[in-house]
Amino acid sequence: MKKIYLHPIPVRVWHWVNALSFIVLIITGVQIRYHELLGLTKFETAVDIHNIFGFILIFNFFIWVVYYFFTGKIKIYIPPLRIKKFVLGSMRQARYYGYGLFMGDENPHHPSPDNKFNPMQQIAYLSIMLLLIPLQLVSGLFLWDIKMFEEWINLAGGIKIVDTIHVFLFLFFSSFIFVHVYLATLGHTPMAHIKAMVTGYEEEEEHEPASA
Repeated sequence: MKKIYLHPIPVRVWHWVNALSFIVLIITGVQIRYHELLGLTKFETAVDIHNIFGFILIFNFFIWVVYYFFTGKIKIYIPPLRIKKFVLGSMRQARYYGYGLFMGDENPHHPSPDNKFNPMQQIAYLSIMLLLIPLQLVSGLFLWDIKMFEEWINLAGGIKIVDTIHVFLFLFFSSFIFVHVYLATLGHTPMAHIKAMVTGYEEEEEHEPASA
């Protein structure tokens, strides 16, 4: 196996802070909305924890923005500009996930520091990082202090619209975590990708050059 340094320290720290924050926010969010059923903590305690980790997530998002935009590394999230290349790459990757993986085929995408994500990951992560997470953070901020952000809430269509956006995105991110963890187990061993996000080094099988 050859080792590729794929995840620098800032990326790993951001990733695990993000993961912990999302998990805590999901649990406390369920507790806030369905406190009669869950009953893990007092309602007020759940709200306080939810708010604290909400601001941690906002701060962590700004770390992501600064790191990826000011270093130029945001390009790893940009799908191929040629439509044909993007479509064909996505089709190959979808076939691998839906069929080839179970037949022992090789993953068509080989990550490198400058080409970290396959086309499907690029379009998914770009949408999440530049649209869905900002929407979740802004809607959460509005709900944190309705009076302070009253004008902005009215511009967005009212408190029910803001709350609905926040809840639907909560459902999306809750589902995304399960999918993300499942995909993380699809390395050469079930823990390979998870280990890489701890050590920074992704392991990949080294192929012998073809003989003439």
